[in-house]
Amino acid sequence: MKKLFLFISMVIISVSAVSQPVMKLTESEHDFGTFKEEAGKQTYNFHVFNTGNSPLVIQNVVASCGCTQPEWTRQPIPAGEEGIITAIYDPKDRPGRFNKTLSVYTNSKPEVVVFVIKGEVIPREKTIEEIFTFPVGAVRFESNHLAFTNVKKTEKKIRVMQLINISKEPVKIGFDNLPAHLSIKANPETLKPGQKGIIEGTYDATKNGGWGNVSDMVKIVLNDVVQENVYYYVSANLVEDFSSMTREEMENAPVFKLAATTVELGTIPGATAREVEFKFTNEGKSDLIIRHVRSTCGCTAVLQGQQGVGIKPGGSSSIKAVFNSGSYSGKVTKAIYVYSNDPKNSEVILMLNATVEQAAAVK
Repeated sequence: MKKLFLFISMVIISVSAVSQPVMKLTESEHDFGTFKEEAGKQTYNFHVFNTGNSPLVIQNVVASCGCTQPEWTRQPIPAGEEGIITAIYDPKDRPGRFNKTLSVYTNSKPEVVVFVIKGEVIPREKTIEEIFTFPVGAVRFESNHLAFTNVKKTEKKIRVMQLINISKEPVKIGFDNLPAHLSIKANPETLKPGQKGIIEGTYDATKNGGWGNVSDMVKIVLNDVVQENVYYYVSANLVEDFSSMTREEMENAPVFKLAATTVELGTIPGATAREVEFKFTNEGKSDLIIRHVRSTCGCTAVLQGQQGVGIKPGGSSSIKAVFNSGSYSGKVTKAIYVYSNDPKNSEVILMLNATVEQAAAVK
């Protein structure tokens, strides 16, 4: 009996060992080489062969990114026959070199095989509309926003932007409604038909009393005519200049230490004013000066008492504001920005949270 059991077991093992699919590959990597983006989707077929004794099933194919779409033979591949795994790569908006994988899951050993596709996409030439996104009459600007990013309060900073005349006539470009701290001009001032030019902007932070993120809206003038309802947006983040401070000056600088940076107002009714207070101490070795305090919306009025006042070392004070719940409903979060002469903490964001409940309407 034992011999019979052993014989049957050996037969089962022998059949199991013989009756299995085997996936053989001619290649597991394909290089598309260099091609243009406008050539569109690139397709390549990987051929797989079943050299085993039972049907080969491609259970799933997973691409490493959405740019690659896999297709494959869905039916079981009989022994001795061939199946196909197709890789479709979409180069749209994907310039440069790429190296992507396809993970192929089957009922053979190993259960997962990785295919690789690679190549390099030459970016297509962008249209005038794509490069110059802001149209104003006969000209187009790269953008409607000239960003100066961080500007030290002691410096002048220059930014440039391209523009083009898309009309068949010369166009003179100018700007109106410029504040004292801002100078903007076109170079050349008059563009010939089809000609490109440069917008040159100069930001003089010494002439702007603001701090932090500030912005201006200026008018565009074409051929001495102000373009109505069209604005050119200019922004900057005005910061204090600590670059010239010595190590000793840094060690003796003021330190702006807040008791808390968030105030919880809890649940309050609509159309209600609540005063908030953020207490702070100067833990440094020289006078702490609050340069500027601003809120993110008109619903929070900052009381200006401490701005410009020197807080002695060890001294304490507070920043006060009034939040008006108005017509808000539900959870509300507002921010207050504080700028000081603490070189390690010159911009601090204070938060106030509230849950506003509006009175039910009377029927």
